[in-house]
Amino acid sequence: MAPDLMLTVYLHPPILQTAQAGRLGILNRIRALLEPRGWQIEIRRSGPQARAEAPGRPGHALFNMERPTHDRALTFRLAYHYPYWRLERQAERWRWSIARSAFDPARIEDEAARRFAARLRARVLPGPEPRRGDHVLIPLQGHIRRQRSFQAASPVQMIRHAAATGRPCIATLHPREVLDDRDRRALDRLVRDHPNLTIGGDSAALLRDCAFVVTQNSSVGFDGLILGKPVVLFGQSDYHHVTLSAADLGAERALALAPDHAPPVEKFLDWFLRRTSLDMMAPDADARLLAAIKKGGWPV
Repeated sequence: MAPDLMLTVYLHPPILQTAQAGRLGILNRIRALLEPRGWQIEIRRSGPQARAEAPGRPGHALFNMERPTHDRALTFRLAYHYPYWRLERQAERWRWSIARSAFDPARIEDEAARRFAARLRARVLPGPEPRRGDHVLIPLQGHIRRQRSFQAASPVQMIRHAAATGRPCIATLHPREVLDDRDRRALDRLVRDHPNLTIGGDSAALLRDCAFVVTQNSSVGFDGLILGKPVVLFGQSDYHHVTLSAADLGAERALALAPDHAPPVEKFLDWFLRRTSLDMMAPDADARLLAAIKKGGWPV
């Protein structure tokens, strides 16, 4: 075996245990493509020490939702819903090729897109028909007081912009993010300043009947598209093509346009998932995956 035909896969629980049990479909396909070509594959637990050691190990590396540590490494991430994945050289979704690609709805057939979107909605977001209510849903992610390089405003500023519309606004907290005392004081101040603002709640439940979604680039925004909701983005994203951008339009104008925004979402979902992702259930799944591996620079 040539030293470069080695792949170390770095994973965190619980996906680590899923892979070790042989139940991670995309990794099983990668194994089935590479091992007959002479590759050896090892699964390791990711973490600071493992990541620090990765560049010195022979061969190539694969991370899940983490930044690759060297130029022989790639990262893979679910494209919001199974069985759709992406395999990329960098972890930031807004830098992926899909984010830079032009979406042309004229190239997507109406009825095929409608059927695809209906099946997708029934499978991943089952429930009663969504309706267009009054409230604005603001799903928060992390670092709520900080404006990062990919953001048009900090999350706290984003909430203030949305609340200034006068509509009922509900900002929900990310279940895996921990707020510190300064974060909580900032949210408390927003609630005092804006009586139309509520903090907390179940994003999934609130999404189905909201008027529109305001987010940096949360996956809740993508689910909003599946439910036919207008989305205003305050951050760069891979699914920006049919959303309103606070960076491009200005926050006030983007929010003013949101209630009546009606892009060709069904065609976009068909293009974004079925036509451009690594669909692990597609007849050509192996060919797509092999092409992505080659594009990533691995010798296959």
